[in-house]
Amino acid sequence: MHSYIRHYIIAGLVLLLASCSGTLSEQMPESLSGKVLAEDGPHSISSVLLNLDGAPDAALLSVLEECGVASVGPLFNMDRGDASLKRQLGMDRWYEAVLAEGVSAEDAAARLGSLATVNLVQLNKLYSKASDCRVVPYPGCADALATKADGVFNDPLLPEQWAYGNEGSTLIANDACAGADINVKDVWANLTTGDNSVIVAVVDEGVKYSHPDLEANMWSDPEGHHGYNFVDNSYDITWSSKYDTGHGTHCAGVIAAVNNNGTGVSGIAGGSGAGDGVRIMSCQVFSGKSGGTDAAVARAFEYAADNGASILSCSFGYDSGTFKSDATFERTCPAEVAALRYFQATKNNSVLDGGIVIFASGNDGKPYCSYPGALSDIISVTAFAPDFLPTYYTNYGPGCNIAAPGGEYNHRSSREGYMIYSAILSTVPSEIGDNVTNETGPVDYAYMQGTSMACPHVSGIAALALSYALKLGKTFSADEFKSLLLTSAGDIDSRLVGLKSIYKSEFALEPYFRQMGTGAIDAWQLMMKIEGVPSSIVIPGAEQGVDLSPYFGTSSVNLTYLGVEVLGNGDESLGLARDPYVDGGRLYVHPTKVGSARVRISAVAGGSSLGSEDSMGGMEVSQVVSVVARNVLSSNGGWL
Repeated sequence: MHSYIRHYIIAGLVLLLASCSGTLSEQMPESLSGKVLAEDGPHSISSVLLNLDGAPDAALLSVLEECGVASVGPLFNMDRGDASLKRQLGMDRWYEAVLAEGVSAEDAAARLGSLATVNLVQLNKLYSKASDCRVVPYPGCADALATKADGVFNDPLLPEQWAYGNEGSTLIANDACAGADINVKDVWANLTTGDNSVIVAVVDEGVKYSHPDLEANMWSDPEGHHGYNFVDNSYDITWSSKYDTGHGTHCAGVIAAVNNNGTGVSGIAGGSGAGDGVRIMSCQVFSGKSGGTDAAVARAFEYAADNGASILSCSFGYDSGTFKSDATFERTCPAEVAALRYFQATKNNSVLDGGIVIFASGNDGKPYCSYPGALSDIISVTAFAPDFLPTYYTNYGPGCNIAAPGGEYNHRSSREGYMIYSAILSTVPSEIGDNVTNETGPVDYAYMQGTSMACPHVSGIAALALSYALKLGKTFSADEFKSLLLTSAGDIDSRLVGLKSIYKSEFALEPYFRQMGTGAIDAWQLMMKIEGVPSSIVIPGAEQGVDLSPYFGTSSVNLTYLGVEVLGNGDESLGLARDPYVDGGRLYVHPTKVGSARVRISAVAGGSSLGSEDSMGGMEVSQVVSVVARNVLSSNGGWL
């Protein structure tokens, strides 16, 4: 077992001396109460976090001993990463104080808060995983659908992953809506599948790095470690402890299960099968019913920044309602906030000037987001089902930035006997079968639902966008990139009327109107924004004209057009009923199915014909137009 966390062991512990006696209420004068940072909710009973001006000397160690502290050590590792930035953020002042057996965290905090040498005391609170963790194993060879691949890649379970390309099949759900997905398959076919220099840190349960569908896309340090276990303070990542659910492995598979390897599922940024998928770093902060402390989470954020991660994918949070404002969270959780700011300020790729943080919004069905995801500079993800409606469990409203597929078990399917296919299928450790299901034996793939699953969909798309930006040589600030991502969304609000019925219950959709962030994340639109190409939205089943003025200027109606070329597999993707053409400054297309395409249009700049050796004329110019066919279209034509 290896550890990089050093503690000063306090020998000869003598507890509860007069200088540090009394209960929380008795010990803390009103003038000192602001030094102890506590909020209603569970917290670690074994340690608290201290903000000190420097490493404790012998005199302070003696006083800490009197207050019930058995050992104390730096919360963060100042020997690694950007020490100057860490000091600037005050990370060098944070320490974890491990309490002696029998010492109450609340009482110890009160005593420690009374010391003039202690600036702040933060109770080591506990986070919750955002998924309900009802794991349903994939039923193997229960039907023929899973015996064939789905065109782009040869992964046999890709047809089951409706979130990547939903054609409205009743095999997924009787009420499945074509286009209720992330619109990624045309990105794979035409633009990018990933880049192995991009690292995504999955902060969660341990990721099974030896999973046959993840192993090739796991990050490792020079010593071969695939991350760190912040629960046991060890490089030994675990995933098979009692009560483990496979949560971290499931999220990792959504982001970067290995593509085109003829095995299992596909990952959003899992590459093409040529070793070009993004890398997953496992930052383990949960193990069974243990972990999830402020200390573990803060260290995980720091570790990810110090080891090259560009994206934090975090499917956990405090219980909804624990915090109701950014100011309250930042005041009560300064250690995590410092670590988050450190990650956001750390440049780990040539595209961005800092890191991107993505959280699940929470599964309490509340009209607000849970923290830390609700922070205004963090992306928080709410969830929709294959019917393209909010899931019954998702949080929504303030703090929720964008929607993605989270799945929902209880949709009826035309496959008799099953009501699971509308959840999210991904990788899980085979060892968890007996922990969380009635099944025994190996379980390598399973269904889950939750904003926990929506979060890695957005993380995977962000990783794919970084990959494409690297390919194109584009650079952005982190704020610019977040703006591009959050405005790459399709309409969901036009569907939010009346009631949603699911299995034996129903609920009103009106409360979700304009509360699902900017809309449903669209991977194709984001890649087009990376290119600098705006997308025009059309509806399948009819010929429609796309205004070309955003591409050729307000005089587009007067230009002479030379030709229209559908690029890549766009003709097949849109199911075009006829060749596109330009008339009156509009591009006319007739898609028959949901999909995406790039269309190159050529025109004459200056006159009605091109110049040549024999005659004076204009110059040929061209623009690429992005056309996205979806089954929903907002009243403003798809523009945010």
